Amino acid sequence: MTKTVEIMAPAGSYESLHAAINAGADSVYFGIEQLNMRARAANNFTTEDLKKIVAICKKNNVKTYLTLNTIMYDHDLTLMKKICDTAKNSGVSAVICSDIAAMSYAKSIGLEIHLSTQANISNIEAVKFYAQFADVVVLARELTLQQIKTIVKEIKEKKICGPKGKLIGIEVFVHGALCVAVSGKCYMSLGTYNASANRGACLQNCRRSYKVIDEETGDELLVDNKYIMSPKDLCTIGFVDKLIEAGVNVFKIEGRGRAPEYVDTVVRCYKGAAEAVSNGKYSKEKIDHWITQLEKVFNRGFWHGGYYLGKKLGEWSGEYGSQATTEKIFVGVVQNYFKKNKVGQFLLEAGSLQEGNTILITGPTTGVVNGKIEKMIVNDEKSEVAEKNSVVTFKVDKQVRPNDKLFVIKEKKSA
Repeated sequence: MTKTVEIMAPAGSYESLHAAINAGADSVYFGIEQLNMRARAANNFTTEDLKKIVAICKKNNVKTYLTLNTIMYDHDLTLMKKICDTAKNSGVSAVICSDIAAMSYAKSIGLEIHLSTQANISNIEAVKFYAQFADVVVLARELTLQQIKTIVKEIKEKKICGPKGKLIGIEVFVHGALCVAVSGKCYMSLGTYNASANRGACLQNCRRSYKVIDEETGDELLVDNKYIMSPKDLCTIGFVDKLIEAGVNVFKIEGRGRAPEYVDTVVRCYKGAAEAVSNGKYSKEKIDHWITQLEKVFNRGFWHGGYYLGKKLGEWSGEYGSQATTEKIFVGVVQNYFKKNKVGQFLLEAGSLQEGNTILITGPTTGVVNGKIEKMIVNDEKSEVAEKNSVVTFKVDKQVRPNDKLFVIKEKKSA
């Protein structure tokens, strides 16, 4: 099997943007202003950032996709048009949207459109309808592999093309958060807090623990899991070969609100898996290794297979927040980097360091740098331990920059 797929990474910050690029992403998606589904959760870019983002990505041969996928009201249309105009002038590769108003305007100015999963495209007739607007469609998250395969087959047989004259491309989510809603359309946060998930303002009340109480008697029902509306995260690393075989063109990774090390790890794993499928080296041993790596960064536990393998959503997270097997602890910042000797100089602002520590360095231009301290100089003297307020130098193979943050990575202790 020689077919390769596009790996699309989330970018909620410049740190994550560079992490995605350095990890080998083929494209990134991001939001600006408030008309995107992570308006509250991610540190969104502004319209002024667009040209800079596009320039960075073009330099690295990475496509740029701007999310414009919320429900839109009349008072949003002026801003929507301004964002589309800016995206077009900045050279953004495409906009991801689900509202007809956004699609119509983007099409009118010649801006490429990708259809968001919020459009809930679940059949070939829907694909045919939206082909007048979109060149790529993100299918509903609830489809099985067989349903995806059938849609791809009919696209080819019926020669269903988008505005650019090419066959409609198929994109699916392969990793990251799922929610109890159907294809991301949820009204729970709106009903309880007047903060609409469909406007990018979800307060994630579905992720909390709940008790079921009989109002008449006051009896509390015994449930196996208090987190009865918080699904585990999707993980498809174990069957990316089947997704590729089904005809998927783009692997989309969820996580615009995630840290840069999450982006770095997940992109590397799925890029490696896609390449392994392409060169015939995809194996159980590699899958097990990738899963171990994915478990180290943010996750709510993994739902291996998801709807794609015909499963029903019934695997719940069991606890609040991340179940990552490792945690990062902030210890200091970069003061300088000496390129010739590949040595970084750091000021410890918290905690301590010692030889043998696994470290992580992140920065808005650096992205993510991982490493291990072999030897270090502390306050101009060789030492195995460094305490708060020390100036420390040690070897760092990749360039880091002043004010980049230094973290120690430690295994989480089992409860």
